[in-house]
Amino acid sequence: MKEDQKNFLLFAVLAALILFGWPTIAHWVFPTQNPAPTKIEGGKTTPVADPKASPAAVSPTAIRDRAIVLKESPRILIDTPSLKGSINLKGARIDDLVLAKYPETIAKGSPAIRLLSPGGTQDAYFAGFGWRDDGLKPPSPDTVWQASGPVLAPGTPVTLSAANGQGQVFRIELAVDEKYMFTVKQTVANTGTGVVPVAPYGLVYRSGIFKEPDSWTVHVGPMSAHNGAAKYDLNFKDLDGEKASDFTSNGAWLGFTDKYWLTALIPDQAAVVAGKFRGAPNGAYQADYARNAQLLQPGQKITHTSRFFAGAKEAALLDTYEGQGVTHFGKAIDWGWFEILEKPIFYYLDWLFRMIGNFGVAIICLTFTIRALIFPIANKQFQSMANMRAIQPKMKALQERYKDDKQRQQQEIMKLYKEEKVNPLAGCLPLILQIPIMYSLYKVLLLTIEMRHQPFVLWIKDLSAPDPLTPLNLFGLLDFTPPHFIAIGVIPILLGVSMYYQIKLNPAPMDEMQKQIFAIMPWMLMFVMAPFAVGLQVYWITSNCITIAQQRWLYSRHPALKEPLPKKDAGVK
Repeated sequence: MKEDQKNFLLFAVLAALILFGWPTIAHWVFPTQNPAPTKIEGGKTTPVADPKASPAAVSPTAIRDRAIVLKESPRILIDTPSLKGSINLKGARIDDLVLAKYPETIAKGSPAIRLLSPGGTQDAYFAGFGWRDDGLKPPSPDTVWQASGPVLAPGTPVTLSAANGQGQVFRIELAVDEKYMFTVKQTVANTGTGVVPVAPYGLVYRSGIFKEPDSWTVHVGPMSAHNGAAKYDLNFKDLDGEKASDFTSNGAWLGFTDKYWLTALIPDQAAVVAGKFRGAPNGAYQADYARNAQLLQPGQKITHTSRFFAGAKEAALLDTYEGQGVTHFGKAIDWGWFEILEKPIFYYLDWLFRMIGNFGVAIICLTFTIRALIFPIANKQFQSMANMRAIQPKMKALQERYKDDKQRQQQEIMKLYKEEKVNPLAGCLPLILQIPIMYSLYKVLLLTIEMRHQPFVLWIKDLSAPDPLTPLNLFGLLDFTPPHFIAIGVIPILLGVSMYYQIKLNPAPMDEMQKQIFAIMPWMLMFVMAPFAVGLQVYWITSNCITIAQQRWLYSRHPALKEPLPKKDAGVK
């Protein structure tokens, strides 16, 4: 009895830790469940690095209204099905960009996500391309370039031109596709009499960190791919205080990644470049690359081609660009350890969604598919359970016979398993298989932009976010917002109820401690799962319902599982 009390006390302490410590653990281990950020936070902007050492952006220190800043310099428009904005002719910067297909929130009339903003605004975030000043005297950040046309659109490139007055003419030809990829051709023509060094660069500058926090499973912040691998190990805090991180590689790209959005500089994949991330004391950050200088003879010209991605991390699109030669570009989505499961789940789920038109129904269909695939294993699980139950009297007898010799007891029990051809771990296999599947689906729902803001039914307007409806404030009738760790929504409650009935369908265990654990488990899981995406809970509820139906059928085939176990003192003598 004392041992049972001790076990129950230990279980109660563990339950309390899970219930009240889970929000802190989940915040660190798992990506946030909140909708995508409506803005990119920022601060004042200043020069980031020594221009002599490598390219650097120079921005005003005074923060002003974006509309005013946009009117202060001549611009050409960006107009594509996916992007709207403008290019600043002063400094030749891509610094005004919104993602036309992605609203900030699910509210009607919500403005589109703003990705880039000009220097001097609260959310300064922009890209620029130029040449290092190693004796070349390239255009300065204050140079106003001449444009060949008023609008940059798919199939309509624009060329920016400037001269330095010393015999060199500079051109930046910009093209954009239907999505988010810019092609940048930087040309220098030497009409002077001397040899000049030409070292092109590209940079992305941002003032401040992303609102979306970095977590153990989802990287947010500086990101690159170089030396044959995608790199997620660098964080904003690693660059604070004018710190820097650099690399030299071909097949490289670098930039800044959010959960859903990405800016990436993509130099010629065959060229060796020097890439660098750096920070400034005021909280500004920069990613840049530069190529080695080439000597340009009089009467000659040289062109370097690179690309710049600024947009949504659509999985199929990133894979398409990777197929076009951008190394590891599909890994801009931090799939993690279970990529081998996550990507097939994503593509199958996305196909179901396009066929059905409702993402919640697609998740339900996915659940049926997964459960059908693992049904043979579940069938073996029940057979194993039936076999285990059949040998319970013999196990009880052995436990009583060798209760004072635990080592001998274990040896005899293992011998019994072997004689009866029973595997006590076989019943755990379906659960073990479901764990990576659940985690993979979780990351698919949270990381892929295709799932963002997808509705299901009634009040469920975003399957990638937690259930917003809770009875604790009478479903919104009371002007009261419960603390997030007890704000249990309707869907998590349904999850707890389905888990309760699933456990209730099983034969009651003989051990009182196990009974107590199984009795409280559904309601603990209800609290644990409440902050997670509704889509994941829909999967679990559907899986529970399938399990209930499956168990009823399997119990009809193995009726011995429903029979009560013999008393503790019964057994083989």
